[in-house]
This record gives sequence, structure tokens and C-alpha cells, in this order.
Amino acid sequence: MKPDLFEAPDYYNLDDLLSEEHVLVRDAARQWVKRDISPIIEEYAQKAEFPKQIIGGLAEIGAFGPYIPEEYGGAGLDQISYGLIMQEIERGDSGVRSTASVQSSLVMYPIFTYGTEEQRKKYLPKLASGEWMGCFGLTEPNHGSNPGGMETKYKDMGDHYLLNGAKLWISNSPFADVAVVWAKNEEGRIHGLIVERGMEGFSTPETHNKWSLRASATGELIFSDVKVPKENLLPNKSGLGAPLGCLDSARYGIAWGAIGAAMDCYDTALRYAKERIQFGKPIAAFQLQQKKLAEMITEITKAQLLAFRLGQLKNEGRATTAQISMAKRNNVDVAIKIAREARQMLGGMGITGEYSIMRHMMNLESVITYEGTHDIHLLITGADITGHPAFK
Repeated sequence: MKPDLFEAPDYYNLDDLLSEEHVLVRDAARQWVKRDISPIIEEYAQKAEFPKQIIGGLAEIGAFGPYIPEEYGGAGLDQISYGLIMQEIERGDSGVRSTASVQSSLVMYPIFTYGTEEQRKKYLPKLASGEWMGCFGLTEPNHGSNPGGMETKYKDMGDHYLLNGAKLWISNSPFADVAVVWAKNEEGRIHGLIVERGMEGFSTPETHNKWSLRASATGELIFSDVKVPKENLLPNKSGLGAPLGCLDSARYGIAWGAIGAAMDCYDTALRYAKERIQFGKPIAAFQLQQKKLAEMITEITKAQLLAFRLGQLKNEGRATTAQISMAKRNNVDVAIKIAREARQMLGGMGITGEYSIMRHMMNLESVITYEGTHDIHLLITGADITGHPAFK
């Protein structure tokens, strides 16, 4: 087992912009990843299994709802702290970050933002501690980039709702205790419902044979005449804007997380280039390798600045959906390109599990698609600057 020698690049001294709390939160997450993720993640990715034993550790570093107030079990941190935690976790593995992102932004966020006080008190503390794990049901077999076309529906049966439909590509679903599910009522209006494991007619079959996010559990949500108590409806927002608000939070976390994957690939390639001798000198001494490394650190630095400024805007409540889309698209694109270049630098060794690069590259193929595809985010920016939506 190789030691985790990762050193985070900070070419523009961005640490100077962080508060003392930011650094403490970031460093705690970094050390946890080195101790609890790096030694095991290749094995779990190879066998396509989520390491459930890390759930407690994720809770301890504040990865579950870090910006949720302390009275509900959260850490009460700001949005930059949330981003830094996601960055460090994804430096370890995108699938592990997915688990934390879903719990925080797609389960705890809607319950806190759209839920009742009773729902907050019932669910949030247990989700923050990792006692309960959650998932988010929006994407369907026939509706991905067009979530408004969803076919999952519920009927008012008087003393309960009757839910029918299916969701696909759901992170955490195979082991989730609760699911925040988006469905249309009889008038076609989208609402959020909290569905609990054990409700009759609710099942979560696991998705197998993935080449990406192999250390993350992915599955479906199947609803066959599921009786959902009326108190499980999220009452404070409806319409497509409700789930899209959750996606804004998740996409923001991804914009930071992707930087972590890029950093790890860059650090691995730089270290390898200094040690690998060819034609009598380290390959780091050759122009083409220096070009690759120089471009990597430039793009990482630009991504860091983009994420940091977005974090400031999030803290001020001024970050727009389009700004978040730009950061998610750019930073994931940067990360996947760096992963591919780093793989080239390692030659044949780059495809082995002895190094993290190929795993990151495969994971990022999912990250560049989920929470809005690469192309959809481009069109969100296009619509924002022109006033003409091109995807409707």
C-alpha cells in the first residue's frame, strides 16, 4: 500500500484569502482523507463497493450538512468551508464526495429549506450524524436533462398520498434510509415528498456494471402504490424551481470537488515526472512534460479563483444559477482534461490501481454528466447572456 504523499498546489497563495476556520476545516478533511480514504479506496473501487465504514468519519469532519445550523445537528459553517470539504473529499474519490454531496445538498438542504420545523427536527440531526443516510429522486428513465417531464406522480387519498413511478441513477439509494422524491400531483405541480425505507411498495434496486464511481452505491427508486403520510410533504416550495434549488447547492459543491480530483492528478504526475528517468534524466526536464504540468497548474489556479469567488457570492446570497453552472462546467472540464494528460505522463503505469489517475478519470466521466451535463451548463450560460433559452 503506497503512502499518501499528496501536497496541495497553491500557486497564487490562495490560503492567504482563507479564514483560520476555513484552514482548520480544510486540514481536518485533508488528514481524514489521507488516513481513512487513500489506503482503502483503490480496493473498494476495484470491487465496486461503497465503504460504509467511512460514514461515521464523514460525519465527524462535518461533511454532512456543514452549512446547516448547529441546532439541527449541522456544523453551522459557511459556504467556502463546505466547498473546501468537498474539495478534499473528492481529492480522495469522486464517489465518496458524491455520497456527501447528496446527503448535504440534495437531502438535508431541501428538508431545511422547504420543510416544516417538525421535519427538520425529525430528520436533520440523524442525517448530520450519519445515523440515517439519504438520497434524492429527480432523474427518471425517460427524463434526465428535462426533469420537468417527470412521470412519477402522487394522488391525494384523503389521509395519505399514493405515490407511483421510478427514478434512475440515484446515488446512495441502495442503502438510503430516506429519499427526498420529486413527483407531480394531480394538477401536474411538482412537490417534494420524504419517503422512508420500509414503506410498502418502495424498493431500491442497485445499479451494477459501472465503469465510473465504482466506490459509490448507485441505484433506482421504485414506487408501487406507496402510501406516504401527508406530513411528509415538503410544503414551503413547489414547482421545478424547488429541486433545481437543491441542484444549485450540489453543483456548487461539485465545482469545488472537481478541483480536488484535478489537484490529485497534478500532484501525482508532478511527483512521477521528477522520479521517472528516461534518456538519462527525469522526464520533468523535457519540454513537453513541463508544458503539460504548467498548463495543469494554470488551470487549477483559475478554477480555485473561480470557486473562491463563487463561495463569497454564495455566502452573500448573491450567487446565481448561471454563475454556479459556469463554475461546475469549467472546473469539471478542467479536472477531466488534467486527468487525461496526467495519465499520458505516467505511460502504462497510469492505467494501474497503483496510482489514482485512472480512477479519477473514470469517475469524472460521471461528474461531467450528473447534476446537469457539460452541454446543458453551456446552454444555461448561453441563455443567461443572450436571454434566449436554446434547450426548450
